[in-house]
Amino acid sequence: MSIEIRVPALPESIADATLVAWHKKPGEAFKRDENLADLETDKVVLEVPAPADGVMGEQKVPEGTTVTAGQVIATIEAGAPAAAPPPSAAVATNPSAAPKAAATAAAAAGSKVSPAAKRVVEENKLDASAITGSGLGGAITKPDAVAAVGKPAAAAQTGVAPVGPRTGRVDQRVPMSRLRQRVAQRLVEAQSTQALLTSFNEVDLTAVNELRARYKDKFEKERGVKLGFMSFFVKAAVEALKKFPIVNASVDGGDIIYHEYYDIGVAVSTDRGLMVPVVRDADLKSFADIEKEINAYATRARAGQIGIEDLTGGTFTITNGGVFGSLLSTPIVNAQQSAILGMHKIQERPMVVKGQIVVRPMMYLAITYDHRIIDGRDAVQFLVSIKDSLEDPGRMLLGV
Repeated sequence: MSIEIRVPALPESIADATLVAWHKKPGEAFKRDENLADLETDKVVLEVPAPADGVMGEQKVPEGTTVTAGQVIATIEAGAPAAAPPPSAAVATNPSAAPKAAATAAAAAGSKVSPAAKRVVEENKLDASAITGSGLGGAITKPDAVAAVGKPAAAAQTGVAPVGPRTGRVDQRVPMSRLRQRVAQRLVEAQSTQALLTSFNEVDLTAVNELRARYKDKFEKERGVKLGFMSFFVKAAVEALKKFPIVNASVDGGDIIYHEYYDIGVAVSTDRGLMVPVVRDADLKSFADIEKEINAYATRARAGQIGIEDLTGGTFTITNGGVFGSLLSTPIVNAQQSAILGMHKIQERPMVVKGQIVVRPMMYLAITYDHRIIDGRDAVQFLVSIKDSLEDPGRMLLGV
């Protein structure tokens, strides 16, 4: 029985999506609920599950096509045995798919290719089997594919002529992903609609390091998760937000909305770009709960399995540029929020403590805030509150 495969309902506020990858070729068999294709929106990657066991029939749209909810993208034969058509038969239904089919076949023969990397491979007609993957299990990531684009062999294959006198060096044009386009749009909107200002402070993480060293083994054994830094910063941020509720507020026209809950966004870097999943009701969660939730979000985000509901509704955000070596930065506030906390690299520095020069693990903190509603005094005192909580973690347990 022939069944039409349609684009599933898209999340609210999303009008269309891009079909970035087919996971089955015409004639290939699959099981019910197996993923047939990946759809990329400006926020998340959605899967198209098979409604029944069957065989892939005609694919009506090639990869890279913009599609809308309810659009027919393929047909399948439910319950039909798998056929084994020659490669030319699969390509014949769509002559323009020949380069993509070749790239897909090469990728299948070598390492796994992430959806973001696959798009770069196909658009630049790269030989995926010749690319060394740096991802898990040798998977080819988007940076691997982009790096391969600039190599001489790739330049000859794409037919891009060298620019200027630099023989062998080329310019490459790679389309932005939908997520990157959306991130760019939102960042520009934030800069143009808010009065952003950044204040800085520094924190001595000696006490946090000692506490983690003392309890990390027991914590991991009993809680099933490592005791990281993020739970301390989330807890410290919540305590500071309670003291300075304007930092947890947002602007709506001529009104200020004070949020009486603490949904903390935690920025996660992925191959597709930056995502900010939200830890809901962080004030009600334990250190272990927060660590588990952040780890789960990071894993799902990097696997392209994050949901739209995971990315919406935060009241305050924390971003950690320190994992990449950043010593100092001015983060940009997320839309619909009024402030963001920037963490940075922990660096040992000489500090004067009680008249003595000692070496301490120091981190610069930054808060970027919307000066329309948050005064400099509140922003500075908010950072001081976080500093106090981290330099004396017992404060967070006693609520002082």
